[in-house]
Amino acid sequence: MPYVDNFQHADDIVIHLSTIVPTLTDSILRVKYIGFIAVAAVTVYEMAIKSIFIDFANKKHKVLGHFTEAYFERINGRIKIVNIREEYITRFGERYLQRFNVKLEQCANDYLRRHKRDIRSSYSNLINWRNDFAHEGTIRTTATYPEAVQAYVDGKEVIRCLAETMTR
Repeated sequence: MPYVDNFQHADDIVIHLSTIVPTLTDSILRVKYIGFIAVAAVTVYEMAIKSIFIDFANKKHKVLGHFTEAYFERINGRIKIVNIREEYITRFGERYLQRFNVKLEQCANDYLRRHKRDIRSSYSNLINWRNDFAHEGTIRTTATYPEAVQAYVDGKEVIRCLAETMTR
């Protein structure tokens, strides 16, 4: 399955909630929807990351594919950029780590120039918002619902860079 198929779950939630949230007058409820978007986003990011590494490994070798699938059963939300670099990509070799770093830097610079937003910050913010919401039931941010949705869209670019890195 292509990694982008994983995004459909969160995309559907965003489409649905985007019709509801603007009508809400309760600010506390709006913040909870930001948490809900963050949880959905990080979930699909995790699924996409697993898919990218498993597909890559399967293309390399059947045994490597089985090992990688078992290994990624245990990532449990550890998908910060530092985790992707140090715990996952490095296991496949320095060449892929260097490729990811270059791709991410180029993409981040291009995206910042075009959209005035840093994809790395957006991605990291969503993970932090998700952790706050999932573990403490709070969102420590002044972000609005549209900003949370935009962060989700921006963060997909980090995943795209990973997918472009992990090719034969």
